Amino acid sequence: MDAPPPVVTVRFNKFLPYWAVFQTDLRQTARSWIYRLWVMMTVLAAAGLLLYRVGLHKEAGMFQSAAAQTGDLFRLMILGSLALVVVLAVSSISSERGTVADSVLSRGISRYQYFLAKWHARLVVVTATFAALAFGVVLASYFLFKDDAQTDLSFAGSFAAVLVVCAILAVIVSWGVTIGALANSTMLGITVFWLVLYGAGFLLSLMPEPWPSPDRQLARLKFVLQGQYNPAILTQLLTASAVLCAGAATVGLFGFSKRDV
Repeated sequence: MDAPPPVVTVRFNKFLPYWAVFQTDLRQTARSWIYRLWVMMTVLAAAGLLLYRVGLHKEAGMFQSAAAQTGDLFRLMILGSLALVVVLAVSSISSERGTVADSVLSRGISRYQYFLAKWHARLVVVTATFAALAFGVVLASYFLFKDDAQTDLSFAGSFAAVLVVCAILAVIVSWGVTIGALANSTMLGITVFWLVLYGAGFLLSLMPEPWPSPDRQLARLKFVLQGQYNPAILTQLLTASAVLCAGAATVGLFGFSKRDV
């Protein structure tokens, strides 16, 4: 009597659909013209401003500390990148309205996995890219203003400043992805998100000093770069950013799970 054929068991990794969407979105974002335009504009603007400041420092005798110049450049990088970052965040899901149903219904991925994969991919791309650009600016400032940077720029302060900037961007990306997931179109999502950004920024600017207003945090970057920061306040800022990101994800997951795709 012949033995029965062996039973082949196939293990299905439940995180495989999430990982596939995450990797695909990383590649698509890195190849998009919006992302490349953002990186190119930031690099060119930062290089031009640094060379301009070096010329003023050497030729005209206008002195400004390396930490102050780097802090101003960080502020300009954020303000200049905000429009493209908003587009990258909001368009993560809203731009794929026509294919979301196929992805969710035909490819065995839940709405929660789809939203989380898109959110995490845009979060990683934006924060990692800006962190790399910011550390490049710090290194360039150190070498271009080496005499002053040896006593002005601090390694711990530079790391803390980059963390502050990335925390602010993480909140922007998280709520941008959430609003994009709930909006009916990309243009509507971008319009609503700009209104939310301006409204929240205005309200926080009116709050008293203990509140982490974005304007005040960006203005203090030059002191943070020098190492003059309170670790407890930095921890509170990072915690508040994490809570806001988690809140955005919760709203996005609940709202996206109830929407028609």
